[in-house]
Parts: sequence; structure tokens; C-alpha cells
Amino acid sequence: MRIVFIGQAPFGKDCLKALLDQGEEVVGVLTVPDRPGQKGPNPVKELALERGLPLLQPARLKEPEALKWVENLRPDLLVLAFVTDIVPKAMIDLATHGGINYHPSLLPKYRGGSAMNWAIINGETETGVTIHQIDAGIDTGPIILQRKVAIDPDDTVKSLYFEKLYPLGVQMVAEAVRLIREGKANPVPQDESLASYQPVIKEADVRIDWRQSTQKIYNLIRGSNPSPGAWTTFRGEKLKIWEASPISGCGAPGRIIDVIPEEGFAVATGDGALLVRRVQYGGNMEKIPAGGFVTEAEVVKGEELL
Repeated sequence: MRIVFIGQAPFGKDCLKALLDQGEEVVGVLTVPDRPGQKGPNPVKELALERGLPLLQPARLKEPEALKWVENLRPDLLVLAFVTDIVPKAMIDLATHGGINYHPSLLPKYRGGSAMNWAIINGETETGVTIHQIDAGIDTGPIILQRKVAIDPDDTVKSLYFEKLYPLGVQMVAEAVRLIREGKANPVPQDESLASYQPVIKEADVRIDWRQSTQKIYNLIRGSNPSPGAWTTFRGEKLKIWEASPISGCGAPGRIIDVIPEEGFAVATGDGALLVRRVQYGGNMEKIPAGGFVTEAEVVKGEELL
């Protein structure tokens, strides 16, 4: 099969490498443009150039230049790995077998660009990887492969992705391509009665309400790490909480009920308390241990987070 690969970031690079290592015929690669001031090289671009693959970096996939470029490659299949732009139907129609996409949830649940965040925030105990055909919708196409993973009680988005969904996704992208090439893929339509769509998560979605239960706040903190960071205010400045642990305790929600210089500070919730362990305060770009913050800011018992 003649494959046009569309992707970015280290995940895209590893998926492209897996396809090449599997002996697939990748006839072209689309990735995001280089951006001024970006840190390090574009991983997908780097691998494409290293392997001598035709490369295009359009600002948007719907650009006429991108459509014409793909048309000239006469693809059998588009393979998407970490794509944040909408693939136009006109491009999908250029490929004999259309396109396939990696999505980090058990579709049709948690469609959208922040599936991992919302699954953790909502207290799910499992999620997974879905490889599905792409169509005009967002994550709505028939499912080719799907596998589950557990969301452990202390998982963050970072640990869930890098330790579980990332390596599994690389394997499954390559497997799905092989099944399609061998004529063994059996796409199954998604059950729309089970579908849910969550928007891309923003800072406004992750402000902490200390009146909620310890578990809900803990899930919010885990589901916002490494981005955008659950937050509250302290002394009138934004305080992002990156790490915390549920502990026993009681008090007015949002009140600091204990200060532990070596570890951090405990804040009362609606039904218990959280020990705050890592923070980022005000205009400070550094994430620091909460124990150090306690000392630097001279945090005292009885102060309030809002």
C-alpha cells in the first residue's frame, strides 16, 4: 500500500518509524511547520529527511497545495498519528482506503482533543487506545482496533500517556496498517448511543472548588498534569497545584489546616483534606516542591485558598 503519513511530536516519529520498520511503503509525510523559537527539531520532519521521504509542512491540511501534493502521491491509505488539524474530506477521498487515526480513549466515549484529561477528571478506572477510520466528524469513524488499559489511582495524564497509551498506540497503528494491507481489517461502526464529546481542556475548566470531595479535587489535579494545571488563588495570586495526596483532616474548605516544612501544606476539602506537594505560584515559571514554597512564602496554618 502507498501510505501518506500525517503526524507530529515524538509519538508521530515513533509511529512513522514502526511503519518503516514493518516494511510499509510510505510515499510521503505531512507534518506541522517549523515555528520560530521552537525547542529542538521537529521529530517527524527529522525522521522523514533521514529516510529520504517526500515531506510537506503546510500550515493547514485544507490548503490547496497540500491537497494537490497528496493527490500526486496517489495514496492507498492516510495514517494519522497525533494530528491536531482537521483532515478535509477532499483529502480523505484521495486515498483508496481512506485514512486511520490513533485516539487515546475507548471510543465512542471521550471524543475530542483532551480525552485523557477528562477520563481522569471524571474518575474513570479504565481507558484505552482506539484506531479508527476517519470521516467528516471528530473521532466518529468505524473502529478497526481497540484495547483497554487501567487508570491507576495515582495516574496523571503524563503517566497514563507515556507509560501506557503511547507505547500501545505505536504498536496498534502498525498493526492496523498491516491488517488493512492484508485485507483482514473489519471496521465496526461506533455506537452513537454511547458517544460523548469533551472539548479541549482550558485553564477555566480546572479551577479548584475546595467544597468538593477530596477525591474529586485529587482527580482534577491528576487530570490537569502536565497541562493546563489545576489552580486556586493564594494571597490574591494564582497557585497551580501539580501534585497532592489525599490525607485525613477536617476544616473549612480551602483552609490550610497544617503546614509541614519538609513536605508541603494540608488544605481542607468538602470531606477531608489534601496534602499539597508541588506548586507553581504567581508569575514564577518554576514548578517547585511545596515544602520549599512553605519556607519561601512563610505559609502559616489558617490561611485560605480560594
